[in-house]
Amino acid sequence: MDFLDLIRAAFLGVLQGLTEFLPVSSTGHLLIFGRMIGYDDPGGVFTVMIQLGSILAVMWLYRQRIIDVIAGLPTKPEARRFALMLFLAFLPAAFIGLLANSYIRDELYLRLDIIAIALILGGFAMLAIEKWPPKIEVKDAAETPIWRAVGVGAFQTLALIPGVSRSGATIFGGLALGLDRRAAAEFSFFLAMPTMVAAFTYDLVRMIRTMSDPALAENAVRFTPDFAVEIAVGFVFAFISAALVVKPFLDFVTRVGFGPFAWYRIVFGVFILGILALGWL
Repeated sequence: MDFLDLIRAAFLGVLQGLTEFLPVSSTGHLLIFGRMIGYDDPGGVFTVMIQLGSILAVMWLYRQRIIDVIAGLPTKPEARRFALMLFLAFLPAAFIGLLANSYIRDELYLRLDIIAIALILGGFAMLAIEKWPPKIEVKDAAETPIWRAVGVGAFQTLALIPGVSRSGATIFGGLALGLDRRAAAEFSFFLAMPTMVAAFTYDLVRMIRTMSDPALAENAVRFTPDFAVEIAVGFVFAFISAALVVKPFLDFVTRVGFGPFAWYRIVFGVFILGILALGWL
């Protein structure tokens, strides 16, 4: 086992955990920095699978809410409504993702210029909605009307383009549909749970199918015992770093807003375009 690969996996795990719930595109960061440090991630499997560490972190932080919803499903209308809200919001990205998965993995994941442009455009979109905010109609993510939740889910489909940012798209969608900053961020966290668990499950099934079908050997994912250890290391570091960042992020955006993240996206996107133009990446 290459110790350097474990260091790279740990670094990418920390990066994933820090950026998953910030509106700056965790996938874009992993693909770009993975390329910079020479980490091989065929098909983006490592990228998607360590994202589960981040999702489990937010599930742990919101475990009481989750337990209350599950326990209340048989008897509490508000619990059933919350579950239905998330399910309906999850469907648009799930449907489009299934249709376009191969194109996204085989084409878009390789286009760092697209990632950079998406970062820049998303940054300007966030600046615009901070400057001209819609009227606030919802202050509690759990009380988001169903039609607004589905609208946020539609915005999430934009995040299938690497660089857009899943949290960025859903937070922007929440703000555009009348959620306040904290409610938009929390709704993004809740919607991340079914979305990323589904993405993880899809990749796991795909890997198992690849390993068990000789006809797919030529395009097989590099799933060796060493690769499994790298995923485990990235997973653990993603869990820890995400658990540390969620609450401070909520407090920060409630007080300050999303402007700093928007400017970061723009600067980082321009930087990536610059090094691409110079042939350094």
